[in-house]
Amino acid sequence: MKALVFEKFGGPDVLHYQEINSPQLGPDEVLVEMKAIGLNFADVYRRKGNYHLAGDPPYICGYEGAGVVKKVGANVQGMAVGDRIAFADVPYANAELVAVPKDKAIPLPDEISYETAASLLLQGLTAHYLTKDSYSIKSGDTVLVHAAAGGVGQLLVQIIKILGGTVIGLTSTEEKRQAALTIGADHMFLYSENWKQSVQDVTDDNGVDVVYESVGSTLMDSFESTRIGGTVVFFGMAGGDPVSVDPRMLMDTSKTLTGGDLWNVLTSHEERVNRSHELFGWIQEGKLKVSEPTVFPLSEGAKAHEYLESRKSTGKILLIPYIN
Repeated sequence: MKALVFEKFGGPDVLHYQEINSPQLGPDEVLVEMKAIGLNFADVYRRKGNYHLAGDPPYICGYEGAGVVKKVGANVQGMAVGDRIAFADVPYANAELVAVPKDKAIPLPDEISYETAASLLLQGLTAHYLTKDSYSIKSGDTVLVHAAAGGVGQLLVQIIKILGGTVIGLTSTEEKRQAALTIGADHMFLYSENWKQSVQDVTDDNGVDVVYESVGSTLMDSFESTRIGGTVVFFGMAGGDPVSVDPRMLMDTSKTLTGGDLWNVLTSHEERVNRSHELFGWIQEGKLKVSEPTVFPLSEGAKAHEYLESRKSTGKILLIPYIN
């Protein structure tokens, strides 16, 4: 099979497309012919050497994708050759063939395309647990979403609206502001503006019920924008490390700081399937929309990495094998 690989850490130029051995299928795995592969910043960090990689080179990035079952391991029941499946947390996905553990294989409804699944799962499951587990959105909640035009941000905006909340979003450009308003955000402010005052204005100086904080360096600003007794959900630091939080401030304001990590949630096959199928259901009902992805052939993975790092993209970037 062919795969996108690298032998040393570095920039996108270390990536190349070459023939390597097909994966050895274990008894509890299915062999999947990939149709669409999601590209994420975690892949950039792995390529750069920021994240630990097991084994020896050549290394293969990628954890998210969708495809067709070509072979079934001896212990696998309930799946057959020809089944359409997707996954969010299986390594070595930047290849034509991937060995997928049966517990991580998510059945894909016929109405959901491979491209939609590969665009949705990692970010969608993140938005799902953030709104269901880290803080359970209730009808009437007012919610502040950082980076509301980003991949997770756009899904957060839509899911909060599905669950009955009001969304105040933050972003960096007018174009991104309009994109977030188009998918349902009630108010959108730019980071270059006095957004904390704007949040107070639209909440009658009460602050929001919950903030979804993914920037990191804005953590204390998020607390200032939260009502007494409100919650800040910290799940990323794209803008830099947060400062330390004084527990006395939490006590004095009755505010809550909580965190979240997807891998602490996807602990069973049942969790993966149930959460994914709620997302798929919202898409089928027209309540949740996934923005059109930017597509690169897997063979041009280096160009895809360059494009992702340019931060020019607003939707998902997909790698597609077998593009002529």
